[in-house]
Amino acid sequence: MATIGIDASRAVTAQRTGTENYSYQLIRHLLPLADAHAIRLYYNAAPRSDLFAARGNVQERLMPFPRLWTHLRLSWEMLRQPPDLLFVPSHVLPVIHPRRSVVTVHDLGYLYYPQAHPILSRWYLDLSTRYNARVATRVIADSVATQRDLVAHYGVPAAKITVVYPGRDPAIAPVRDSARLTATLARYGLMPGYILYVGTLHPRKNLTRLVEAYALLRQQPPPHGEWPLLVLAGKRGWMYGRLAGHVRELGLEREVIFPGYVAQADLAALYTGAACFVMPSLYEGFGLPLLEAMACGVPVVAADASSLPEVAGDAALLVAPTDVAAWAAALARVLVDAPLQRELVARGLERAARFSWQRCACETLAVLEEALADSNS
Repeated sequence: MATIGIDASRAVTAQRTGTENYSYQLIRHLLPLADAHAIRLYYNAAPRSDLFAARGNVQERLMPFPRLWTHLRLSWEMLRQPPDLLFVPSHVLPVIHPRRSVVTVHDLGYLYYPQAHPILSRWYLDLSTRYNARVATRVIADSVATQRDLVAHYGVPAAKITVVYPGRDPAIAPVRDSARLTATLARYGLMPGYILYVGTLHPRKNLTRLVEAYALLRQQPPPHGEWPLLVLAGKRGWMYGRLAGHVRELGLEREVIFPGYVAQADLAALYTGAACFVMPSLYEGFGLPLLEAMACGVPVVAADASSLPEVAGDAALLVAPTDVAAWAAALARVLVDAPLQRELVARGLERAARFSWQRCACETLAVLEEALADSNS
């Protein structure tokens, strides 16, 4: 029985965003499939008692450490008692690691939009991703777009990379209970019928241009009533102050709402209450909120950049991320064109159904077992 170690440090994050959710969901669905292996989960902080269901072949190692947990504490564990293979789903391999290792690389957006990251963060992302791609036995990429970037920018052999699409949480589905929907939205000061974005409020998400497009939209007479509010939901990231300041400059403080981080249990209601969902990102490794919005029966407008067309297929209205006027026109179109709304909703539900964490876990386990079986590793 081979021992697979998994860096589960990102899965215990209290407020999970994209890569943390990936780590949590993937591990949760992987464990029931891996009975043929001994599994060790490495934590840097104590998880909730119910984070993962107890299984006889799973050991949990809590290893708190003040700083540099990966390269000092996890490295020491790899030196002291190495597993046969180490899998890192959402971070970087420790300096000391087993001969066989697998990592997931989520994106290389920092290379395309360096100005969207602090200098030290950009330097670390480049160094750690380059290191991951070079020393890992196998690399998992979230999308074909990320696979191409790894080959083009870091010279990683294509044969070393396997594309495994993330899944969607089946709990994120249309909320049919009107009382639950109303109560959940009320906690965030919302009523149904808004334009919704979900994700970290970060420069790479292109939200400044989205706000400018929204300002253009509001200059047009609405077909009836008023144009909906714009809701930008998510944790405040780097340069959030500049985004909030731009909203004030445009006089949109009452029309652009910042509800902050939305609890996982509330996401389905937030999506369900939206008139449309927008994802204007300059670059995404995958774009999980886009998939979640489609699964909740919401028409989607997304950027035609990086992996987003790959994920959305024909189930979203795609717009060039830097064309503010085109974004304003797309918003107007999706908000007033009822046949288009119905078409996007139907296609979105069908598209979202193709992605599952069960499938992601099965394909990931296959990569781990291939790496274990590789005699050249």
